[in-house]
Amino acid sequence: MMNWLSKHQEFVSTTENFNGSNGGIHLCGESMEEYKGEIIYDYYSEDHDNREFGVLNTWEQELKKRGWYSQWYDCGTIMLYCI
Repeated sequence: MMNWLSKHQEFVSTTENFNGSNGGIHLCGESMEEYKGEIIYDYYSEDHDNREFGVLNTWEQELKKRGWYSQWYDCGTIMLYCI
């Protein structure tokens, strides 16, 4: 999963490196990376048609296909966890 994420995200690490919790992946929520021409994470977005809680719907669908989901830790930090 981390290899696939690295193709789309500049910063990819583990939750163990972030706060010591096991099993998750840590991403930056402020880096403005894009997936298919759209910004992936935008904490303050009000685009409710294409995002849920600031996460691009098409990105979240790709994560779910791979057995993962996004969760904001704070406005600049995303954690990914297994479904």
